[in-house]
Amino acid sequence: MKKRAYKVLKEEETLCCCEYVNRLGERSHVVACCCDCEDLDDACDRFMKREPQKPESLSHVAEVFTDRIRVPWLWGGARKVDLTIIPPLILLPVLLHLAAFHFLLGMAILIALPGLVLWYYYFTHRKKGQTLFFLSLALFSLAYMYYLFITNVLPRGDVSLVQLAVVTVGVILTLGALVHTKRGPGIVRPNKEAVHSTVTYYSPPADRDPVINGGRQDMTMTVANRAGWSEHTGVELKESSQRNWCPVCRVVRPPRAGHCRICGVCVLRLDHHCVWINSCVGQVNHRSFLLTLVLFLLTSLYGISLVLQSVCPNQHLLTALLYCPGVYDQYSSALCFTCAWYSGIVTCGLLHLLVVQVINVSYNVTEREARIALRDKTARRAYWGLVVDTGVYSQGFRGNWAEFMTMGEKLNPPSPVPTELV
Repeated sequence: MKKRAYKVLKEEETLCCCEYVNRLGERSHVVACCCDCEDLDDACDRFMKREPQKPESLSHVAEVFTDRIRVPWLWGGARKVDLTIIPPLILLPVLLHLAAFHFLLGMAILIALPGLVLWYYYFTHRKKGQTLFFLSLALFSLAYMYYLFITNVLPRGDVSLVQLAVVTVGVILTLGALVHTKRGPGIVRPNKEAVHSTVTYYSPPADRDPVINGGRQDMTMTVANRAGWSEHTGVELKESSQRNWCPVCRVVRPPRAGHCRICGVCVLRLDHHCVWINSCVGQVNHRSFLLTLVLFLLTSLYGISLVLQSVCPNQHLLTALLYCPGVYDQYSSALCFTCAWYSGIVTCGLLHLLVVQVINVSYNVTEREARIALRDKTARRAYWGLVVDTGVYSQGFRGNWAEFMTMGEKLNPPSPVPTELV
């Protein structure tokens, strides 16, 4: 087994920039993307002959197509491209430019666009699969708004170099905080010192696909040193270990940790899985996640104010979004006004997210804990559901924020040592 793994590793190291290992484990080349298309040929033949398609033919064509979309890479061969990053790069500029032609068309598009995004969110959330669509939309929206600010607002002469520098620094800081957030939420690691034996089960747990590993599930069993422990303490720890045991990750979860079915890992102090960063928010990156939201909101609000002052100079800043006469007389002004509206919609959504996060931190409750408590009817709700108080971990306002600001210093502690799971 070790020789086989070493052989595969050596083959991957010798791949050139345009080579890759396909889904069948065979070596291939990006130039050969149109070769050996039996499934596609069969589907086309059946379509031309008006014959019914095979149930699995279209899915096979889609799998082959997504597997062959690669970009050359210097290290490790050609990299696979996730096709979900492409729609935002095309749809966002097209829809914003169409919305700038007329205010009725703009209203229709700006109403339909959030609805389309929400529909896709619930569609992907129901399938519990990862997607780069929302991360691509977020990053491209930030980059495209900055590009339009440079090319359409700055030439008007209403924005000074200092204001441009403030917007630029805001964009850079937002991206830097996002990169720091993407480093990881804090994954629960197994306690290697407590590993006692490995047992193979042929009856897969409920959360595991029975097809994986031929229905076989490997679990690492641990036995703690129980010298000096009372029998009562051992029984309590055994029950706690069984309750917090994750059959997928094969670890005992610490308090407040949770398993993310999208990422497939257990996360320390799991708050939620954020589709906008395509990552979980947990103990390690929760503070940087809030910092990313704050920096984005400040940069967005300041940029919107500069755009409205430029395209609607005779209107008050608070009413310019609702009433700006003559803004559609010039296409450039209409495009800037439409982008200000789009940025305002995004800002309102993220402002609501930030408010919920601040309230949860103030009550020392995670979004996951609030959802579970509401399901079990063990929490107190207030202010239209914005406040969810479980009363379990709260230490007062100052104590909760002090714990939140220092929790990132406890990086990746090992999972607790269970007693006996079998």
